[in-house]
Amino acid sequence: MDFVEANGAKIPSIGLGTWELRGRTCARIVEQAIKLGYRHIDTAQIYENEREVGEGVRASGVKRSDLFLTTKVWTNHFAPNDLERSAKESLVKLRMSEVDLLLLHWPNSQVPLAETLGALAHAKQMGLTRHIGVSNFTVALMEQAVAACPEPLVCDQVEYHPYLDQTSVREACAQNHLALVAYSPIAKGAIKKDDTLRRIGWAHRKSPAQVCLRWLVQQKVSAIPRTSRIERLSENINVFDFVLSDEEMEEIFRLGSAKGRLTDFGFAPKWD
Repeated sequence: MDFVEANGAKIPSIGLGTWELRGRTCARIVEQAIKLGYRHIDTAQIYENEREVGEGVRASGVKRSDLFLTTKVWTNHFAPNDLERSAKESLVKLRMSEVDLLLLHWPNSQVPLAETLGALAHAKQMGLTRHIGVSNFTVALMEQAVAACPEPLVCDQVEYHPYLDQTSVREACAQNHLALVAYSPIAKGAIKKDDTLRRIGWAHRKSPAQVCLRWLVQQKVSAIPRTSRIERLSENINVFDFVLSDEEMEEIFRLGSAKGRLTDFGFAPKWD
């Protein structure tokens, strides 16, 4: 397994996203993923599955210290006292003494960013999390966050796949020594029928999804594909035995545009 390193964090290149996974299915998928070699699991308070993620981790039999576990604080808990209480609630549900990475899930303009970041840094200083970061932050917000945070941030988790051009965010992450973690890395399955990805995959005996994930790994991006199917779990992690050429990488980059975004909400920031 490759890692993306940023400000002391070693984030495994491929992880499991758990959005929309619930109940026994969630616990079983997490357990199976870890048994297949996944070491990076991503959850969030708003997913309402932290309890099941914790169950899956324990059932896997793999030492907690060998895993990288992320959760995220929802926007209505960004006031300092709320954030600390909320982070502790997540740990109770997960039945863990700390997470590896605690993220602000989306920007919230109702609470001063410096106050929220102060509380996030404090959560790290208290030992509730080993690392801290942000999610769905634009370049401008990311730069404000880096400047205002008393502790180093390690990532910006954003939507990123071949159809969404994230060049400016990627470059800003690199300049600020942050990792980019990609959610919806296979564009919610839309890439399966893509002629370019199929053709490149055929040359390597790989699926379009594997080509997609390899393209991200070669950019030093950590990708967290979500699946509820066991057979997809092994497909998604099996991307370390081939290399895309510069020409193939470039061809995939050309699929992207600013219009390729799949996740957008009324409360979202003004995107780059």
